[in-house]
Amino acid sequence: MYVEPQSMASFFTISDAAIQQADWDSSKVREKLRRDIEAHASSVRSAMLSELIATFEKRLSVALTGPVESLFEASGKDTWASIRKLLKHESGTTVSGFCSAVAGFELEPGTLDKIVQNLRDYARDIVEKTAREEAGKVLIRMKDRFATVFNHDNDSLPRVWTGKEDIRMITRGARSASLMHMTVMAAIRLDERPDKIENVLFSLLMDGTVTTPSQSRSVAASGDPLASSTWEEVPLEKTLITPVQCKSLWRQFKAETEYAVTQAISAQEAYKRDNNWLPPPWAILAMVVLGFNEFMLLLRNPLYLLVLFVIFLLGKALWVQMDVPGEFRNGMLAGLLSLSSRFLPTVTNLLKRLAEEARGHRTPEEPRPTPYLDSWSFRNQTLQPNSVSGSVPDSSVSSNNSTESGLECSSSQPTHRRVTNVEQAEFS
Repeated sequence: MYVEPQSMASFFTISDAAIQQADWDSSKVREKLRRDIEAHASSVRSAMLSELIATFEKRLSVALTGPVESLFEASGKDTWASIRKLLKHESGTTVSGFCSAVAGFELEPGTLDKIVQNLRDYARDIVEKTAREEAGKVLIRMKDRFATVFNHDNDSLPRVWTGKEDIRMITRGARSASLMHMTVMAAIRLDERPDKIENVLFSLLMDGTVTTPSQSRSVAASGDPLASSTWEEVPLEKTLITPVQCKSLWRQFKAETEYAVTQAISAQEAYKRDNNWLPPPWAILAMVVLGFNEFMLLLRNPLYLLVLFVIFLLGKALWVQMDVPGEFRNGMLAGLLSLSSRFLPTVTNLLKRLAEEARGHRTPEEPRPTPYLDSWSFRNQTLQPNSVSGSVPDSSVSSNNSTESGLECSSSQPTHRRVTNVEQAEFS
């Protein structure tokens, strides 16, 4: 509720009204009424201001919490720059909306500035609170980042360990991405103050690799920067993860991700073994050295080569005849029982066929009928399908030595007679 000045002015114009016959002192009553009106207006204004402040603080919380968490989760070199830009934008938008909402309250400049500064501080507190919550999850985020980079390629597709990948470089890249996340979460950087946290962590934790000579000299001169509870040039109240905690977290992180690296190496070696039919070089050398006498024996007695070749041919013939892969499709035990029951008959049959072929006795094949008899029989069956075909006349069989035209003439007579008999049977 807001009391208009015009209303108060019209009210005070009649403040001097009095009853002349009554000897009353109304000054105290008027003063008390003034104080009551001002107190009521102030309480209403304070309640409305508190409600507006709570509304805009809630807007700030919604506008900052989710995006800041997302930026921390996908942390990188520009994370804090993006957070500062987001904070500035959302704070400016909220302050502008609040000033427009309280324009009719006629607040004093000092009061309005104080409320605006409180809103800006509240926005910074939201970012810092979110940062501290995310700093408590830094180990989980580092392992998730390592798994994402290590198990996926540049196109975000699942990585298949085929033996061509450089596991050492992939592991280094995944650990570097995880260490970058810990670098981002080590301190609050809302004031754009430079620090050396990234240089110290990468130079001391990434296998002692230093990016520049100047960084190596600075690290060597300062001893072990990770054996401290504060960061250089970073206030204690802005520190999220101390150097000692960073060292401990990195040790734990490497221990918990070592299994994934070992599994990748094992998968790569298994793939190489499955796709490499040759034995290792030391086995080839051992076979050459240990099998030298047998090799010379084969060279001195070529008959052994012939025997081995015959055994190979017999084994291949047995493999094909017995259909070994097909038998084992039904299971190991069923395949062994079936092969054991068929082995001797198959060997006997195979040897019998080889002996018959060696003697030159072939199974006599049935004589093929002449094309004339085939066509004649086919016409016979077409004309009388349910009747038994009669014998072929001797005149038609004996006409094989005659010309083709004679054969056709002789074959037309029995066909004609058979057709005539069929037609007579149908009419009867």
